[in-house]
Amino acid sequence: MGGTVSAQEAATSLLEVRGLTKVFGTLTACDHVDLTIQKGEIHALLGENGAGKSTLVKMLFGSLEPHSGEILWEGEPVRMTSPSVAKKLGIGMVFQHFSLFEALTAAENIALSLDDGARSARSRQSRALSYSYGLPLDPGSLVGDLSVGERQRIEIIRCLLQAPQLIILDEPTSVLTPQEADKLFETLERLRAEGKSILYISHRLEEVKRLCDRATVLRHGKVVGHCNPREETASSLARMMVGNEVKSAERTPITLDDAQELLSVCGLSRKPAGPFSMPLKNIWLSVKAGEILGIAGVAGNGQGELFEALSGEVQQTSADAVRIRGKDAGKLDITGRRLLGAAFVPEERLGHGAAPRMKLSENLLLSRYATDCKAFVGSGGMVKDGAVYEAAQRIIKNMDVRKSAPDPEAAALSGGNLQKFIVGRELDRQPTVMIVNQPTWGVDAGASAHIRQALIELARGGSAVLVISQDLDELFEISDAIAVMHNGELSKPIPIAEATFERIGLLMGGAEPGHVEHKLETA
Repeated sequence: MGGTVSAQEAATSLLEVRGLTKVFGTLTACDHVDLTIQKGEIHALLGENGAGKSTLVKMLFGSLEPHSGEILWEGEPVRMTSPSVAKKLGIGMVFQHFSLFEALTAAENIALSLDDGARSARSRQSRALSYSYGLPLDPGSLVGDLSVGERQRIEIIRCLLQAPQLIILDEPTSVLTPQEADKLFETLERLRAEGKSILYISHRLEEVKRLCDRATVLRHGKVVGHCNPREETASSLARMMVGNEVKSAERTPITLDDAQELLSVCGLSRKPAGPFSMPLKNIWLSVKAGEILGIAGVAGNGQGELFEALSGEVQQTSADAVRIRGKDAGKLDITGRRLLGAAFVPEERLGHGAAPRMKLSENLLLSRYATDCKAFVGSGGMVKDGAVYEAAQRIIKNMDVRKSAPDPEAAALSGGNLQKFIVGRELDRQPTVMIVNQPTWGVDAGASAHIRQALIELARGGSAVLVISQDLDELFEISDAIAVMHNGELSKPIPIAEATFERIGLLMGGAEPGHVEHKLETA
């Protein structure tokens, strides 16, 4: 568990960090961090949201400069003054929050990140590389039309095109399907065999155990341990991260026979919004008071389009296509649906769920000014700044949002902490209907359990909850029934007592329900 570097490790190290420290105001984000990454290893960096992981890797990539400490590259001290310096040394990074231009194609985004202007050659290279790594990518597709999972592929491919010696991956599988993640693991293992090194940040501890050679654990900005993750359990790793035991969410069975239907979709269809958008085909669903309905599916099969239709970002031609609390809502916008008691958490938190350069309290006001006008707006139409700030602080406390200032900009938070705030912002309203897309994307084990338990308690308190997630473990943990989206169509919900990973997986792969039952019976 100790952090002392042996002579052999020093001789084979690619990157070494000694006493690296970074302070923001009164917060010491990284406190004398020591870390050694050897050549040809996959090294996990573990810790809760706000433990200092993002700050550390930003210093390694030149996005931030440390206040003290040193970085050694192949035994020689270096100053990472900018990402371009890091790239020239041989460091590539895939950030958790994407840095893509939505109006440009995948190939154009890739070309912008590279020094040369050979766009057509890069397009061919990126297509070939993406398919060889099992992460298929159409270079001509517009980023704005792609799912979050497909955007993640662009980030990974453009990093690999730079042929780095050290690749820093921040939550790379959080938006990938299990099949895509398996392909990525094969790629990373091949890169390791070629002598490349990988610094791997993930809250999915089973994949850390499967993939990583060593792990460094951060807690509150300090290194609290080094270990071989293969010799640990997921529970022991989680305990090292948070300092105590992490409990799973607890879902009590419920009888819904006489429960009121709070959310219904009746024959919803939608033409594709663009050349790479998925049409929705005759969607029917119902969620009752007290119920959590989980929506599973491979990325890009219409989950994003379904969320847009339910939230009011895209309105329907028929008012009764979507009904909330028994009232027609198909032609209502987001505010109109919120006024009926609905709340929404989108898949992409930065830029969609929150305005990056606005404070947390300002983001809260943006989403609540119409529904909480009495609490937040005075008789003269002026915003009650104190009331908004106090509400934001209540959410921050309830969700344990780690931050470097009392009311920071949304972009200043780590991804997991911003996710906690956005989910907490919607839960704070005690909505009658809650629709969440990827509720625990990039969130640590302790916070994930807290969010899942909060969704269960909201439902058991009488609300209807619909959860879209690519994490099957999550859906099986919290759902009362699971339906599957494939190619823009939604299957009939399967009660959780009858659902299995195999059955759901077959539906995710496009198998017809009758074929699924036959295959399960003959297996």
